[in-house]
Amino acid sequence: MAATQTEVSLCSQPWQKPLYIYGGLACNSLMADFWSDRTPLHEAAYQGRLLYLRSLIAQGSHVDTLTMDGVSALHEACLGDHYACAKFLLDNGANVEAVSTDGATPLFNSCSSGSSTCVRLLLQHSASIHTPYQLASSIHEAAKKGHRECLELLLSYGAHIDMELPVVGTPLYSACMAQAADCVRVLLYSGADVRIGCGQDSPLHAAVRGGGANVVDLLLDFGADGCCRNSEGKTPLDLSSPNSAVRVAMQNKGPCSLSQLCRFCIRQSLGRSRLHRASGLFLPHSIKDFLLYQ
Repeated sequence: MAATQTEVSLCSQPWQKPLYIYGGLACNSLMADFWSDRTPLHEAAYQGRLLYLRSLIAQGSHVDTLTMDGVSALHEACLGDHYACAKFLLDNGANVEAVSTDGATPLFNSCSSGSSTCVRLLLQHSASIHTPYQLASSIHEAAKKGHRECLELLLSYGAHIDMELPVVGTPLYSACMAQAADCVRVLLYSGADVRIGCGQDSPLHAAVRGGGANVVDLLLDFGADGCCRNSEGKTPLDLSSPNSAVRVAMQNKGPCSLSQLCRFCIRQSLGRSRLHRASGLFLPHSIKDFLLYQ
């Protein structure tokens, strides 16, 4: 009897294909245009079936077998958050830098699924933190999805915190667009430039559009300019709804105090790479905590 196919919409990424059910077996046809293009190796990796994966490799399946769209078993293991399968594949020579036709790497897939264990594993295997494709940046994906641990790992390995991509903007802009407050906080504490967003659109513009008063407060605390204008000539306040929590937050903030201006100046003088050294300055603990927003 021929297997029946049922399409289920579980796509959270523009480059993801639907989930298909074949004879009761679920699989994610990640960027695969033809079912016949996928192999048992891809299915085992995506479903986390380590013993079956071992068996397939032992029987001669190539660890870097690709679909027509360049998707490897390692891509699938990372998307499914299956650390053991990903480690087994890497230990058997899987290409950590495999890039699909849509630019997704295993690291990108790990950030998309929020698998910090897979992110750490890939980084330990020298996965590149620099995006090979403008719409598939790992740091932007982690920020947008609100995966704080993945974001922190990328930053600890030197990911470009202010990398601005066309349409996408910076990681901070992406996090503000998604109202991912935890990631916004991580980026700001790590020294992200609060002024750089997407073209003339600032992170504050993005936060106001999203309606998140807590994110707006964070940005203003780190020196966001409430009077900056985007390409349409609108300020963040112009974009806020009347009587909204966002508008109230912005109106209540008022101008920066002298102490805040001093903090901005000192942090800027230190530079992002030396912010952590503020804790070693010969200053009272209260001042050091103030400089580090603690």
